Amino acid sequence: MILAACNKDGDAKPTDNNEPDSTEVDENKDGDEATDDGPKKGGTITGAMYSAPTGMFNPIFYEEAYEANILDFTHEGLVTQNDKLEFIPSLAEKWELNDDQTEVTFFLKEGVKWHDGEAFTADDVVYTYKAMSDPEYENAGGVRVNYVAPLLGYEAYQSGETDTFEGVVADGDYKVTFKFAEPNVSPLYYASFPIIPEHIFGSMAVKDIPEAAESKEPGKVIGTGPFKFTDMVEREQYILDRNDDYWQGAPLLDSIVWKVIAQSVMIGLLEKGEIDFVASPGGIAPADHDIVADFGNIKIIEQADFGYQLMGFKLNHRTTADVDSGTINPDNWVPNKKLSDPKVRQAIAHAVNRQGLVGSGHGEGLLHGRGQPINSPIAQQMWAYDESAATSYDYDVEKAKSILDELGYVDANGDGFREDPDGNEWVLNLDYPTGNELRERSAPIIQSDLEKAGIKVNLRQPAEMSVYVPGLTNDNTDWDLYLIGWSLSSTDPDPSGLWATRAGYNFSRWNSPTSEELMQKAVKAPEAFDQDFRKEVYAEWQKHFSEELPALLLYAQNSLWAYNDRIQGIKVLPQSMYQDSHEWWVNDAE
Repeated sequence: MILAACNKDGDAKPTDNNEPDSTEVDENKDGDEATDDGPKKGGTITGAMYSAPTGMFNPIFYEEAYEANILDFTHEGLVTQNDKLEFIPSLAEKWELNDDQTEVTFFLKEGVKWHDGEAFTADDVVYTYKAMSDPEYENAGGVRVNYVAPLLGYEAYQSGETDTFEGVVADGDYKVTFKFAEPNVSPLYYASFPIIPEHIFGSMAVKDIPEAAESKEPGKVIGTGPFKFTDMVEREQYILDRNDDYWQGAPLLDSIVWKVIAQSVMIGLLEKGEIDFVASPGGIAPADHDIVADFGNIKIIEQADFGYQLMGFKLNHRTTADVDSGTINPDNWVPNKKLSDPKVRQAIAHAVNRQGLVGSGHGEGLLHGRGQPINSPIAQQMWAYDESAATSYDYDVEKAKSILDELGYVDANGDGFREDPDGNEWVLNLDYPTGNELRERSAPIIQSDLEKAGIKVNLRQPAEMSVYVPGLTNDNTDWDLYLIGWSLSSTDPDPSGLWATRAGYNFSRWNSPTSEELMQKAVKAPEAFDQDFRKEVYAEWQKHFSEELPALLLYAQNSLWAYNDRIQGIKVLPQSMYQDSHEWWVNDAE
């Protein structure tokens, strides 16, 4: 899961009801075909993203999609996925599962080199997972615990009871075994995380890794991927150069340049050829689709997004002491009384016109109909998604008013806004980040919607992601409502990485024993080896989520990716267009 900032650890031709069901690529009239007989070597392409990465380029510590735009080209895992979301080999050439799926052994590709020329081995795999299991990892800001928590001996190692790491074990340079505490229903998912080099980080304390130059500076960030992160003008431009020693063969392109560009000017630069592609997060704005479709040199990929936008409710706040120590301890959380009653949150949900945000096409709504409101926080493409299991909060201002009236939230002083049941002023702070134009525009609309129900909203000044994310994470202040987007994992529907009580990304600080029980039940063998069983449990979890409502899911918009047809070799997956970038080439290379 990635912070979609506002879209690792995010796509379909609209039907009549605007629910995507297949991939659509707009074939433009001119310039679609390559102008020569085959791939050419050389050339540079330029991608655009509308917000700058916050600056963490280490897979085990990065948090948001803009950083992922770099890491997707520089780092790799043992396995990846194909267009059917099936696992296929990457740094591992094959694997074997034992009978009860408590162990999976990977046989690694030989001859793979890190960007600095050192050999990739099983020790790097062991180190990556050992670092994420380290007692210092979470306190240092690491949020990928869900990848390591099921490993054998994790709790004892993470707590410091033992210094022996049992979860991932090397047998020579090119054989490594993942061991799980219990039979695991998705072992390849847990083994899919990008690998970092032991020879770079192994001598560091885990708590020091986030501030190390090797996690932040171009030229020092080392991966195995097809491109090297070589240079940057911070907050403006990020340069990736060809890795000539790439294990699948040297990339055809010389380089990929990422530029940080305001969304309002992207399509003009796309038309002029000053940028070549716009993809994750966000892509081109829905309002610009028809304009871009008329460009003679641009292809559009439209498909259902592997994620969603939400308005979260801060149900609890951490203490300042826990924030300072990096601790996530629900026993210390301070309830946010303004939003503690689920019925209050349900009333707020009825007061937000989500369909109005989406629109129905013909220039209506922020999305112009290219998306849909959803009620379940599981990707629509996943087998576990069950819209019918969740409560649908249709736009109904009168119902919202009625619920609040019954709860004692009434306008006692005649100013048009409701006080709480004790007669105190009831004002909800709404925070949101800059970068995503649709989200920025939705914030005042949501404020207006809620005020129609008598809910006073303090719409605060938006902040850049580099400021917003720490504020969202270090929630020891007065945050009530927040806007965020998530690009979900395409590997498994397990929602615990976002919604488990102790998950770093559980920004709502939702603490539900029922939710915990259901999420654990859905992955516990042997019952969970039956996908139908898991689907039933996740349906129950989706129902519980929508009733408890730690967040109101606003919509899942269609991804609208666009690229200049000078680029050849792009493979479109449900969750990405960055697969096999070493095979990309431009037909005007010299």
